[in-house]
Amino acid sequence: MLDISFAKPSLPSSGALALLLAEEDVPGALGPWDEATAGALRRGLEAAAFTGKKGQTATLLAPGGGLAKIVAIGLGPRASLDAKGREAAGGAAAAALAKEEKAVLDARLAGGAEAAAEVALGAVLRHWRFDKYRTTEKPEDKPKLSALPVLTEEAAKAKAAFAPRKAVAEGVFFTREVVSEPPNVLTPAEFAERCKGLEKLGLAVEVMGPKELRKLGFGAMLGVAQGSANEPRMVVLRWEGAKKKGAKPLCFIGKGVTFDTGGISIKPAAGMEDMKWDMAGAGTVAGLMAALAGRKAKVDAVGLLGLVENMPSGTAQRPGDVVKTASGQTVEVINTDAEGRLVLADVMHYAQDRFGPRLMVDLATLTGAIIIALGHEHAGLFSNNEELAQQIVAAGEAVGEHCWRMPLGEEYDKKLKSDIADMKNVGGRDGGAITAAQFLQRFVQGRGTDKATPWAHLDIAGTAWTTKDHATVPKGATAFGVRLLDRLVAEHYEG
Repeated sequence: MLDISFAKPSLPSSGALALLLAEEDVPGALGPWDEATAGALRRGLEAAAFTGKKGQTATLLAPGGGLAKIVAIGLGPRASLDAKGREAAGGAAAAALAKEEKAVLDARLAGGAEAAAEVALGAVLRHWRFDKYRTTEKPEDKPKLSALPVLTEEAAKAKAAFAPRKAVAEGVFFTREVVSEPPNVLTPAEFAERCKGLEKLGLAVEVMGPKELRKLGFGAMLGVAQGSANEPRMVVLRWEGAKKKGAKPLCFIGKGVTFDTGGISIKPAAGMEDMKWDMAGAGTVAGLMAALAGRKAKVDAVGLLGLVENMPSGTAQRPGDVVKTASGQTVEVINTDAEGRLVLADVMHYAQDRFGPRLMVDLATLTGAIIIALGHEHAGLFSNNEELAQQIVAAGEAVGEHCWRMPLGEEYDKKLKSDIADMKNVGGRDGGAITAAQFLQRFVQGRGTDKATPWAHLDIAGTAWTTKDHATVPKGATAFGVRLLDRLVAEHYEG
């Protein structure tokens, strides 16, 4: 992680400087920086037609005053500046300064202590890089920046404001790392072992293997796993931070298919390497639990991860098989590539049976259909509870992780009718993301009554990975959902 510190304003005499400027600040607030560079800053920004427009950047090389570089980053109109805008500006600064050995970020014009912390969070999130397997990268291609002082008039307050944000960033990085790992490294057993490492944060971690899963009746999850030499695991992560003891916990459940070939219903070869991140839902839940524990959230929460590998072999599950789930319901497996919902079915039932949660949210890279519907800009949100759905949408908007509410309904549910079992695991091509959610809803206790467990399903197939850099998210694993759900908890369920 980029080492962030907060300092009172001073004029650096070397290295690089990033300046955050709103439209109202250009050119009137250039002040001491312009003086230190003998007017070069003002002239350079004028030559670059820099006006402080949101997202606009201008780079001045060797501007004088001993500085090697000044990067000006526009904040837009101050009246419309919000946390997302400040985080994006911090991310832009981190990207622009990445190759510098020494740099300073002046955040004074972005606001006070909270603003400086938001800018710092954006810088930290954007600076993250997964490079553990690079052995021949040229030195000039590697980032050099390891520390970034953030200038603010309220350094001590900014440091305090940044502490919980840093904990959330560390949760994001846990998720990004496990999602980025190659599938020969991150097997179900290895994923579970890394979760054990989160005990240092105060999480209670349980790991269950095939023997325990058979005793629990996890026929659907074990059916997915039976074709692989890598045995399945279920991980239970518990954080008890609520002041009031005995309160119902929040449950978060993640699909963790560490590699998905599709099984006997095998996927096409092209692009199959992307299926290493079919465990992103489980990665997000683990990162969220790390974030809650890291910032000592005043809530009781449980994270449950269903970890399997879906492989074709002589022992693999076949299309046409019927499996019995932990809930007692039976499923005719029509397509072995619709495996994530089978894993979630058993884990969701277990979560409700054991913990009686206040609410339940599952995350999964569940369907390609959601990408067709929403692209890569929104996750699909399905829910049986209006209040919970609205809370999730609002939390996502606040942190830039957007969700779009999708429908549920009896007509979609009918598509899951089986001739020989309680249900099929697929409902056809049309409305595929919706029928997948309808399948999951069949494992929500009290379904169809006012006693139903409040439940939301986030299909993150289009948002778990990005092929290009974004404001605070570099190319690769996004950790979509960690910040969203942390915000949800902080705003509505702590205390």
